[in-house]
Amino acid sequence: MSDGQNQDQDQDQDQDQDQERRAHPRDSGMQPNPTLNRAARRGGATEDEQLLQSPGATPDPNFTHTDPWRVFRIMGEFVSGFDELAHVERAVSFFGSARTGPNDPMYDAARETAKLVAEAGYAIITGGGPGIMEAANKGAREGHGLSIGCAIELPVEQGINAYVDLPINFRYFFVRKTMFVKYAQAFLIFPGGFGTMDELFEAVTLIQTHKVRNFPLVLFGSTYWGGLVDWLRGTMLAGHNINQQDLDRLVVTDSPREACRIIMEETKNL
Repeated sequence: MSDGQNQDQDQDQDQDQDQERRAHPRDSGMQPNPTLNRAARRGGATEDEQLLQSPGATPDPNFTHTDPWRVFRIMGEFVSGFDELAHVERAVSFFGSARTGPNDPMYDAARETAKLVAEAGYAIITGGGPGIMEAANKGAREGHGLSIGCAIELPVEQGINAYVDLPINFRYFFVRKTMFVKYAQAFLIFPGGFGTMDELFEAVTLIQTHKVRNFPLVLFGSTYWGGLVDWLRGTMLAGHNINQQDLDRLVVTDSPREACRIIMEETKNL
């Protein structure tokens, strides 16, 4: 069987599994997401990894494995994401560690905050995974809001949490990140690792360079974020590499209600 036929079968299988998952959502635990598991199942590189390899690293005469062909896949992923989220008018993107367990106080804080934000009329967008993402999607469901999960293909087995109402699968980080920004009126950022930092500083950069409107960036957890904010003030601001207005964009809180209030107040005219 040709690679093209394999890919067509994978796509058909992925569509059937997505429809089944939406028709019969479960109530707890991580759900299998074969669309994102393809690279792990085959022991191969993810689409992102293949795209970012230098041109001469893995020569392949098959046109469907070349960068020009990948442009069509990228276009398709943008179209799919835009189509799925076109009806979302007001949303907040939640970020934080996938390693945060249900017994961690931050898990409950994210769930409660998402519930309040959902009750205020916003959809909740997460990466669809475990940890803080799961907590936020759970809170969205408890608050009777739309719970969205933008999942990404990773080299390890990856599922989607059971509290996602609208799952969308992405193979390319930059496409997925576009959805986080395009459809959100605010970012709510809980303690996390490199990925969380990446989302935070990319959002600040987009606002600073006027690529997007000045939407709220709320950092939840003063103990976790305090050292970073102090460093930004004492080193980056003191060295004139940012200005006070840049630093003021970052609002730190420990209160779910305060986080929700900030978002509602700052987005009422957006």
